[in-house]
Amino acid sequence: MDECMNLVVYVDVDDTLVRSAGTKRIPIMATVEHVRSLHAQGAQLFCWSAGGAEYARQSAAQCGIEQCFAAFLPKPQVMIDDQHVNEWGRFLAVHPMNCVNESAADYLRRLA
Repeated sequence: MDECMNLVVYVDVDDTLVRSAGTKRIPIMATVEHVRSLHAQGAQLFCWSAGGAEYARQSAAQCGIEQCFAAFLPKPQVMIDDQHVNEWGRFLAVHPMNCVNESAADYLRRLA
């Protein structure tokens, strides 16, 4: 678990954590359970959304996982960095449909 504390994970809201059907918002339980699992394994989790930080917090609370996140953030619109994300040595983009059987240790192995 100590090794997994080095894993930092950002989780999106719409169509990752929740799905909308008209005015109804439905938690995507596979992602919700994955967040719980990563949290239990010691990963540091952040929830973000283009809808803003408060929307991200409310969505996580609706899913019953607000306590799993270290912070809630708006999704960035501009990133100022000396490297393009494609050049980051330790970066994974994971689609929510492909994360169900992954563990924090799996992600760390893939990043190594």
